Amino acid sequence: MAPSVPDRLLTVDLSAGSVESTPIPDEWRRRYLGGKGLGARYLYDELDAGVDPLGDENALLFMLGPLSGYLPGESRYAAITKSPLTGCFLDSYAGGEFPDSLAGALGPQMGLLVTGVADEPVTLVIEGGDATIAPAETWGADTVETARAFPDASVACIGPAGEQQVAYATIASNAGDHHAGRGGAGAVMGSKRLKAVVARGEPPEGFDGLREAYAAKYRESSTGRWLRASGTVETIDFANEIGALSTRGWRDGHLEQTDELGITAVEDSAVGREYADTAAPGGFRVPTDEGDHVPRGATAMTLGAGLDIHDFDAVAELGQTCDRLGMDLISAGSAVAWTINADAAGVLDRPLSFGDADGARALLREIANRATDLGDALADGVDAAASRYGGRELVPTVKSMELPAYDPRGAQSMALAYATSDRGACHRRARPIEREAFDGEWGADRTAEAVVREQDRRSVLWSLIADDFFADALDDLGRAWLESVGLEPAGGLAAVGERIWNVTRLFNVREGISRADDALPATLQEPLETGPRAGAVVDRDDFDSMLDAYYSPRGWAADGVPTAQTIDRLDLTELAADLHALRD
Repeated sequence: MAPSVPDRLLTVDLSAGSVESTPIPDEWRRRYLGGKGLGARYLYDELDAGVDPLGDENALLFMLGPLSGYLPGESRYAAITKSPLTGCFLDSYAGGEFPDSLAGALGPQMGLLVTGVADEPVTLVIEGGDATIAPAETWGADTVETARAFPDASVACIGPAGEQQVAYATIASNAGDHHAGRGGAGAVMGSKRLKAVVARGEPPEGFDGLREAYAAKYRESSTGRWLRASGTVETIDFANEIGALSTRGWRDGHLEQTDELGITAVEDSAVGREYADTAAPGGFRVPTDEGDHVPRGATAMTLGAGLDIHDFDAVAELGQTCDRLGMDLISAGSAVAWTINADAAGVLDRPLSFGDADGARALLREIANRATDLGDALADGVDAAASRYGGRELVPTVKSMELPAYDPRGAQSMALAYATSDRGACHRRARPIEREAFDGEWGADRTAEAVVREQDRRSVLWSLIADDFFADALDDLGRAWLESVGLEPAGGLAAVGERIWNVTRLFNVREGISRADDALPATLQEPLETGPRAGAVVDRDDFDSMLDAYYSPRGWAADGVPTAQTIDRLDLTELAADLHALRD
């Protein structure tokens, strides 16, 4: 007999100190599956427009999927909330042991909905399908120290940055090795005085034959071989080779010293390599003065190339500093780069230069603890600091989220991917750069088609929740798995992905997002100074053509709002009242 799909949601009201389990509407399970989709639908219902992301009316969901604990690859969970960085919809993901433990601990529940604000710092303990609210004895501790306080459980927690409500604070799991990183879900935890979610449960069992069949596909796929060989740490070499590596605070697209930061440097410094299972590789572990760090591609790209620091050990130290403080290293690295550029431009007086690892580390700690006026301003994001001091053009953002290190001047398709991402600048919603690099520049229609397809596909994967690198093996988007548990997606999986993307768009439209926000900053009108793409810019007319080509297949009007026909076609009429009110 096949395992049953969780069909309930555990709701914790921290203000009232209450815990309740409620059934998930069957139609919602068919329309949204779980993870991102189901979390987005609940968030839409829970919040009114204009809710303060750090106020007691915001909600935070820890969502699993209908197949969590069964799929090969790295298990993940989704942290879903309204972002304090962007004011938009936010879904952020993390792996490690916590998602499997949470799946076992939640029992018949597919997720956890946290509302309200505790009077004092608390920890939430999930076990046996129930939740207990307990005092937080680790308030003030960093992410590693907090995890070590619960040696018999898996922990998702915040560090000092979350406690100080830094707008890009993370939720850390596996003692800081994994982070729900972008957009500030950790700040929402901090605003609720929730230090940690502690899960005591064993991963669910079942689907052994199906799991092994898909694991074999994954092992033999190009992505599986690449991850086992090098993981994401090799992305710096790829971006550098094609001239799309943002370097020295977005001045250049190329770095001569990538050998000192890429896969060779990591392998030379690593103390070992871990594997989550036979299909999914874990990370290299690199020793630092603050403990072992698991470097990802973003570590070398943002904290290394972005800050022009070529000493791999120093870059790993900066990465571990962010991990322990509980702070998204892409936004944090961008904050440091902005400060260097702002000092050089005379916007502020903060002696700091590219290549200064010690100065960067000191500033990161100021930000995490809001210890100085500058640290306090940067804790709210680069756009917030620019509003206080000036210099908005110094580091690029989309919807106030700092861009990852793939420079769209070196890969034009990424301009559209960043601009239309539902959570602000993000390379995880769509990465057309990986194909454009080999095909050459695409026209507007091809770029739009590629971005739409990837966004919808990943919406399905993150609703299952599947490791997005596992997508090569899920050539049927998981249909065989869903059939085995009797869960029939409403309208088919392609419709589910499109439906989910439109729900998050409607959430953002309700918050005031329009075409004007699907834009790229003036920074990218400045030509790259060096590298294979020297002189390249993002042409505004070309970008407008791409955006028009994107809105058309999406079924969105010229202002970026889904049309009534699109709402009807995707069975989202229950949201139409909000849409019509906005337009009226």
